[in-house]
Amino acid sequence: MKQAALLAGGVAAGTSAQAAAAPANPAPTAGAGGGRMRAATPDSAVVETTAGKVRGAVRNEVFIFKGIPYGETTAGEDRFLPPRKPAPWTGIRSSTSWGPVAPHPERTSWRNDEEQYLYQWDDGFVGEDMLRINVWTPAINDNRRRPVIFWIHGGGFVSGSSQELRPYDGENLARNHDVLFVSINHRLNVFGFLDLSQIGGEKYAASGNAGMLDLVLGLAWVRDNIVRFGGDPDNVTIIGQSGGARKVSILQAMPAARGLFHRAAVISGAALRQTTPDLSLKLALGLLDELGLARTDFAKLHQVETNRLLVAGMEAQRKVTAGAAGPTPGGWGPVVDGKILPAHAFDPVAPAISTGVPLLTGSTYAELNSGVNNPAAARLTVAELTAEFAPTLGARAGEVIAAYRVVFPTAPIFEIRAHILAAQSYRINAVIMSERKAAQNAAPVYMYWFGWKTAALDGRALAYHCQDLAFWFDNIDLAAQATGGTDDARALADKMSRALVAFARTGNPNHPGLPSWDPFTSTGRAAMVFENNQSAVKADPDRTARDLLRQVRGM
Repeated sequence: MKQAALLAGGVAAGTSAQAAAAPANPAPTAGAGGGRMRAATPDSAVVETTAGKVRGAVRNEVFIFKGIPYGETTAGEDRFLPPRKPAPWTGIRSSTSWGPVAPHPERTSWRNDEEQYLYQWDDGFVGEDMLRINVWTPAINDNRRRPVIFWIHGGGFVSGSSQELRPYDGENLARNHDVLFVSINHRLNVFGFLDLSQIGGEKYAASGNAGMLDLVLGLAWVRDNIVRFGGDPDNVTIIGQSGGARKVSILQAMPAARGLFHRAAVISGAALRQTTPDLSLKLALGLLDELGLARTDFAKLHQVETNRLLVAGMEAQRKVTAGAAGPTPGGWGPVVDGKILPAHAFDPVAPAISTGVPLLTGSTYAELNSGVNNPAAARLTVAELTAEFAPTLGARAGEVIAAYRVVFPTAPIFEIRAHILAAQSYRINAVIMSERKAAQNAAPVYMYWFGWKTAALDGRALAYHCQDLAFWFDNIDLAAQATGGTDDARALADKMSRALVAFARTGNPNHPGLPSWDPFTSTGRAAMVFENNQSAVKADPDRTARDLLRQVRGM
């Protein structure tokens, strides 16, 4: 586990305060000489929030504010409790760089050379004063109301941050598409999802969902402040990928979040079910055991050193979930407590409180791709793959492999493996979520499937987990190591980012650069398939193979 350093959450106040709110300030125009980057920290880049004034920076015509507190520190006596609004400050708070990120464990994937090459993680610095929000905007204080894209990072419910990956940068969306991009840090793992409600009583009634309540407070911050940043609090799209997609799934089922967002995009992580109280209690008791605390000594958890608590929490999760199946089988994550999260988000039906919220959801072809860190992947044979899948697919492993070879007749065997793994881990849930949303016969749901293959690593990476983010957010060059920075990649990114922005503006992703994208319905089952620089709408193209896989796996 990495050492979790605590950061004192002092307020950086400027030496002089402005007498009134800054005037409307459209961003400065970039120079005409070759499109070179321009950056500045002008005194005019000031916005007044409900807690005080903040000053950001300007880069390439975009105002950027980072590390703005949207909540108080979560350390000490505030651990495990609902978040509180930040204490007001005087003067002007400098907000030009990332704030602390939630304490989190080191992931072994960070040590793999090829994986690190593709992702190029930025771990930031950790601390329990991590309730920070970031804003990219084309202009400030201009009385305009632009759509707001509220990004929630991945990493499951255990790790990650708003700065973790290069594609998370909102500059290009803000400048090229005239929208606001907002990202956020919040509590994770034991700090955000330790359910003490059955041990500590009413004071801790919301503790199992504290990390989700952080997100609700962040959305409330947007409601109360985003107008002065040039955004529209009545047009907010929540979007998340992987663990962030699971959080977006759950926000749609939380009464506290109702009305704070108006569209939802679930990217590679549709979540149907969540942790139950019986499992969350086992995890809480397991944590106390790891720390040598009696059940009656639970209050001492407020004083445990940050890194010790993190390490004990991850060890408790390891023991409780050993041998279990599913995305959060008693592990850290939101709890169906009957109040903060009244029921499973999308099981057995889509949440009624979000009936009117349009949904965009889908996955990539090769989410769990064994070609990365494996130069020998292309030599995989049908016999070897059949043997590998025998423990989970039994005697029908060959039948499932053959069904996917019909859908992808030119794909090598290691790619077929990736398709099957992606289907059972991501695509099946995305389709089920679409079916249940469509069954409400209210707001539309739009399904996509991303199959763009990078040339990186001799083509072994395929359409891997997170690769599509550079396309959705128009950040091909920021992630050139994975996208190649090619014209074809930029062309597809133009189509996908324009679709995302169209969805954020209107709840409909259609635009002139795409073929007509119909909503997913119980009969039409349309899906936009993005492959290379091509896009086409297809009617559930892998349904036969996927249904067979579900039948064999009992899913």
